[in-house]
Amino acid sequence: METMVGRVKDIMLEPRATWKEIDGEFTKPGELWGRYIVPLAALGAVARTVGMILFGKPVAFTSLVNKVSLTDAIVAGVVSLVVALLSVFVLSKIISLLAPGFGGQRNDVQGLKAAAYSSTAAWIASVFAILPRLNIVINLISLYSIVLLYLGLPIVMKAPKDRAMGYTAVVIIIAVVMFVIGAAVISG
Repeated sequence: METMVGRVKDIMLEPRATWKEIDGEFTKPGELWGRYIVPLAALGAVARTVGMILFGKPVAFTSLVNKVSLTDAIVAGVVSLVVALLSVFVLSKIISLLAPGFGGQRNDVQGLKAAAYSSTAAWIASVFAILPRLNIVINLISLYSIVLLYLGLPIVMKAPKDRAMGYTAVVIIIAVVMFVIGAAVISG
């Protein structure tokens, strides 16, 4: 596996070629978690914590900002990290479990690759959490994660072309629901 920064650049700028490369790589799940998933998921958690310490927490649908304690900011960062990691884990299992139903191959490691690498855009966007009022920017950039999932899922899970669209659509719907639930937990 190449460096994390190189992989981020490649998956963001050349996703089709990168997904083909990812498909052929032998990857140990622990390596993927330790060298890619946790560091990138931590970006948003750290940014959220720093942003809350410096600027407070915006009140939904208003221009007001509530001050938060250092403890509350740290707890929010930890919750953000846990939600991000749990989301990747759950999505990877769902991807793997659904694959045979759409003619793909059930493979937990490939499912983890699909969930992890397609989450890259959302994790990179999460650095904007340092400025709490930029949540709309996070959401807009995070939409690119759906594109990454759309491009990579059929490749890594070996779904035939005639069934790949349905498989991808179902996983995207589940991923969006998980994103909304995760966002609600984090902001709560």
